[in-house]
Amino acid sequence: MQTFKPAIVALAAVFLLSACSVNVKKNEEGQDKNVDIRTPFGEIHVDKGADVKDTGLPVYSGARLKQSSGDNDEKSANVNISSFGYGVRVVAVSYESDDPPSKLVAFYKEQLKKFGTVLECHTSNHQWEPGSRTDRDSEELKCDGNNNGKTIELKAGKKSNQHIVAIDPRDKGADFALVYVRLRGKQDTI
Repeated sequence: MQTFKPAIVALAAVFLLSACSVNVKKNEEGQDKNVDIRTPFGEIHVDKGADVKDTGLPVYSGARLKQSSGDNDEKSANVNISSFGYGVRVVAVSYESDDPPSKLVAFYKEQLKKFGTVLECHTSNHQWEPGSRTDRDSEELKCDGNNNGKTIELKAGKKSNQHIVAIDPRDKGADFALVYVRLRGKQDTI
């Protein structure tokens, strides 16, 4: 029976690879813009040209879309991953403004109210973390880390359906990102 294991693994790999589909669409400059990958286990869709409407938040008046600096440093993305009844969707778009961070905070606190209580966090990094195992059972949003840093994160909603505004102060004005995160289980749809 031992001699059949490599053959079975090889046959399974051939079957899975033949059932896999990859579709890449390029923009006018010949760079990848949309990527769709389908396998028997799930799908991944990446669109580098996210629409800010998909975040559920308006753009602050006078803000400019932040330009990519190249080197795969995209400033907007719409990512959908689904597999076996579970999935995640993340939409993020980055902007810059000449207004001080305090004006952005006031504006987006008001905008986020429609999604629930607004949580103001302070961080030194932009890493979304699902939290500890006991935290994951709760839908309540919390500030990550020690809540100490110059980056201001405004959050509203629940862990499975949240809206985030991350504001980085600059010498003059601020960079900010509008983010929508949606997790789903077997019963939910995205």
